[in-house]
Amino acid sequence: MEQSSTEFTVLRSSLIQFSYGVCLEWSLLRGRSLAWEEEQLSRWLTRERSRDVMTEQANKTEVELPVTSSVPYQLPPKQRELFRQVLTLFEEKNVPYAVSGAFALQLHTGICRFTKDLDIFLTAPSVPGALAHLEGSGFASEICDPVWLAKVHRDDYFVDLITGMSNGVIRVDDSWIERSYPVTIFGVPTRALAPEELVASKLFVTRRERFDGADIAHVIYASRGNLHWDRVLELAGEHWQMVLWALVLFGYVYPAQARYVPAWLWEDLFSRFAQAVHAPDPRAKFRGSLIDDKMFAIDVEEWGLPDVLKECRAKGGIIDSLPSSHTA
Repeated sequence: MEQSSTEFTVLRSSLIQFSYGVCLEWSLLRGRSLAWEEEQLSRWLTRERSRDVMTEQANKTEVELPVTSSVPYQLPPKQRELFRQVLTLFEEKNVPYAVSGAFALQLHTGICRFTKDLDIFLTAPSVPGALAHLEGSGFASEICDPVWLAKVHRDDYFVDLITGMSNGVIRVDDSWIERSYPVTIFGVPTRALAPEELVASKLFVTRRERFDGADIAHVIYASRGNLHWDRVLELAGEHWQMVLWALVLFGYVYPAQARYVPAWLWEDLFSRFAQAVHAPDPRAKFRGSLIDDKMFAIDVEEWGLPDVLKECRAKGGIIDSLPSSHTA
């Protein structure tokens, strides 16, 4: 009969304690200090804990990920009605916004993706008013992260109010709303992000658990590269390498369609990159935490590199809290 995980853990713990006692006595007999032995044990236990965590993660059942398709998903009637009510309310109250997420992706690529949330992009100053309107219609609200995200919900369905990227690098301003495309969603005439802003919104979705590079590649492919590339570069600003990264991925995925990206853009970005490689700025800061603060945590927390993420998130555009009478 196989031992249960609890029995194995208890047995293993007992063996560790016994082994430590034997090793400790042997080390002391050899003249090694107690402090030295405790340090070695600490290191060994750290490695064992790391191994346990890795084993646990490896044994987890893999979550089935969605497969891209043009076949429309049928959202539950209650979810459709909630999304329709939010869009109708924003139109009636003249809230400046643009729809993003799955609906914008479908508009610009034809890809249909199931979504639990309705993603609304708007400027930070517009959020308090939008939340007040929603709460007046019976929605509960929460400012999840004042740098970029507020949520409202009713039942099990959510609407995300997004003012930029979580790392604080790219922020929504009025031009995002002004450049949005007309679209009808669930019978409501509304607007969705233009493809350039949609691409920009995905440049830093590069975490280990989620990567939107495929979405960017699909936007370029579906549009045959007919994008306002100057606008994309404007939105990326000093982070132009992220645009180059996305384009190199596109060129790898669609080698026969590399011409969808204009020659001047390839030349411009590769010229910049070559210059950065041949003459790197010694003052340039580590930026890994802007990509994924979890995967690059060791660089900041243990290796002493600067926390650029903290600096970027501190630069303005904070969502103001609602008065207490309006909070959920």
